[in-house]
Amino acid sequence: MKKLAEPDALKKNLMHLATLDVILCEEDWLRTYQFDSQWGENISLATIDNGAGDNLVVLFAPEGVILKGFDHESALSPHAREEYEVFPGIYDTTPASLLAYLEDEALERDDVTFCIWHETCDMEWRMGDVQIPIGAEDGSAFLLRTILTTPEVYVEWAENYYDKVLPVDVVQQVYEGVTITEEIIQSLNPRRNVQDALRELAF
Repeated sequence: MKKLAEPDALKKNLMHLATLDVILCEEDWLRTYQFDSQWGENISLATIDNGAGDNLVVLFAPEGVILKGFDHESALSPHAREEYEVFPGIYDTTPASLLAYLEDEALERDDVTFCIWHETCDMEWRMGDVQIPIGAEDGSAFLLRTILTTPEVYVEWAENYYDKVLPVDVVQQVYEGVTITEEIIQSLNPRRNVQDALRELAF
């Protein structure tokens, strides 16, 4: 499993990725990164959807953080199983207080190939004891790489996805959590309606 940042750092990283996508893409349904700080009471929801059937759902709650990943090509997918059931071990030891948040229909609880969690009292991220078949993968190595942790990696990704060459120094500012200004928006996407973007950025 790729090493994940501590929960607070991960949350900020996902917020910054969502911020950049709001600026670069007017249509929310076309965005890869989204963040909702008011998904529930004291609960934030981050999602990553690559548009090809694979996704990450990350819930930040008072009890901790739960991350659900789904690689549609994985042999661990319920779609690859005769009884359409979650692969053994994925949720077996997941704390009930965190797992309960995935019961929301919109989060498609059973579309899962790996689950990682970090309770408030934990010192590290945890996964269930899943016996992955020889030659198979759960998608975690592939999907956790979509959490782009540096401005340079984001600029490279955006050039491929949006066909835009972005100024890395401006992307760096977003990663640092500066207040988003009209200048920053126009530097990244001159065609973006600034007021619309700012309205959406009130995460």
